[in-house]
Amino acid sequence: MQTLQVDSVQRWMEDLRHMTEVECMCVLQAKPIGVDEDSHQGELIVTSGITAGDHVARNNLQTLLRRALVVSTELGKMFQRLEKGRWQRVHSTAVRANCHVRSLVLEYSAARSTPPEMQKYEKSLLEKCMELTNITERCLHTDNEFFLKSMREAIHEILTDVSDSFSNMIDMALANEIRVLIKQIESSDCVQTIGSAISNLLSLTQDGPQLCSIIAKEGAVVALFKICRQDRFRDLYAHALRTVASICCVEEGINQLDK
Repeated sequence: MQTLQVDSVQRWMEDLRHMTEVECMCVLQAKPIGVDEDSHQGELIVTSGITAGDHVARNNLQTLLRRALVVSTELGKMFQRLEKGRWQRVHSTAVRANCHVRSLVLEYSAARSTPPEMQKYEKSLLEKCMELTNITERCLHTDNEFFLKSMREAIHEILTDVSDSFSNMIDMALANEIRVLIKQIESSDCVQTIGSAISNLLSLTQDGPQLCSIIAKEGAVVALFKICRQDRFRDLYAHALRTVASICCVEEGINQLDK
């Protein structure tokens, strides 16, 4: 009885260390995003207004990408360690991934009203991450090979679902932030504001085809061509067309250009 109590306390202490490390990392990663002095430190702040500074939307996107990379890395480690049957490492990685996902989801939801379809992924994702943590902990307390084999298959299936749900949720969050930039282009009459939004879009196209696809799907090509059809924005023509060319490095961009 005494041994079981000691093991439980040790397990709790180890899990607490993983959760604390994740919390510190999340705060450090989120610090550059803060632009509001009244905001809580460490929150992933997303400002919908145009008055928020030229690079806020881009910073929000970059922070999302960094946080997403951390979670994806942890999930990848879980797949590898699961195949090797390293249950101690599998569980510790599950704890870290769970904390990273929960922190990201809660901070983003608190900062912006998320679309209903994205909320569906958030709820499912949090439930599956907690299920992963609980199942991997059970595997630490047995040497039954038959049980561990069945658990390995179950964990692999849940882990695959978590990866897919997380990817879909991040795509929706990125699209949500890109809409902020496109809205600036479509609704503003200020050359400086529109130019800044175009610059941020152009910069984002350099971050890979995934973002280019999302930018195209959100209607950036049409918004940029509307700028090129207005004489008052003549100074922005070259900038807008260069951004269109960068977006059209992916199929979605070419399809928008054809339309």
